[in-house]
Amino acid sequence: MEGEIRHEQILDRSEPTKIVSSNESRYGFRSVIALIMWLGTIHLDAILVLLSLIFLPSTWAFLVLGLLIILMVVPVDENSKWGHRLARFICYYAAGYFPVTLIVEDMKAFDSNRSYVFAVEPHSVLPIGIVALCDHTGYMPLPRIKALASSAIFYTPLLRHIWSWLGLVAASRKNFVKYLTSGFSCIVIPGGVREIFYMEYGTEVAFLRKRHGFVRVAIETGCPLVPVFCFGQTEAYRWWRPRGELYNYLARAIRFTPLVFWGKFGSPIPYRRPLQVVVGKPIEVKKNPQPSNEEVVEIHTKFVSALQDLFERHKVPAGYKDTHLRVL
Repeated sequence: MEGEIRHEQILDRSEPTKIVSSNESRYGFRSVIALIMWLGTIHLDAILVLLSLIFLPSTWAFLVLGLLIILMVVPVDENSKWGHRLARFICYYAAGYFPVTLIVEDMKAFDSNRSYVFAVEPHSVLPIGIVALCDHTGYMPLPRIKALASSAIFYTPLLRHIWSWLGLVAASRKNFVKYLTSGFSCIVIPGGVREIFYMEYGTEVAFLRKRHGFVRVAIETGCPLVPVFCFGQTEAYRWWRPRGELYNYLARAIRFTPLVFWGKFGSPIPYRRPLQVVVGKPIEVKKNPQPSNEEVVEIHTKFVSALQDLFERHKVPAGYKDTHLRVL
């Protein structure tokens, strides 16, 4: 693949490491294909079903539906060489589309032999900024990284295959602990889809006050907790959501937040906005298989404070000096 990733390291240790996906040639046909595969597969599924029901004889339509159902349950070969090549293609061209800049405040603080919990905010419409942290993108000096995502994704034909190859796994405590103890670093979005309830244009929101589970798992496994914030992500899509208790009840019941959103030309391809993903310094935790509530609250408070400080330090350089972060 042709292209350039620019690394900037200032010798002064107080300066962060900046990794810039800077080649303009990556904004083109291949970028569009990569984004469609990454973010538009669920739309393709819906279009395929709709066209089959409208234009195909009933026998063929049911065959198409049957194939999609099979793809919902057939095991995914996570070690597929073809799948990993596809994942590298998607990460490479998707990162170059926006483009993505990764800023790591202290790169030397990361040890490739340790596992870390990257707690990323905000969720936004889609947490597309995590592409900067994926191991297939290759920005972070960590060989094995998994991202935890809504379990609904892994019942979606084709999408579950692509996202599994990209390194995503169903968000569950079991998976979280399993991968951390197996030597993987994990990316989590603590606020999750619940943040969509509170999104407002012109502000950022992190639903964290009642989210203690990710901190508890970090303490139980002894893995440092890393605050991460993505600037520009909330501008990648326009969106509209219903309001009211019925909507909130439905979203909680299905563990998914129904939302009308659109990108360029009304498509799932996001608007081309620069993304700046800022990685703070790891918060060390003392391993305790059975942490007390006080221990969890103490580390959680440190994390929330570190995330707010991270946001305030970088919002002006990122171009968001008038934006405020609401921690709920």
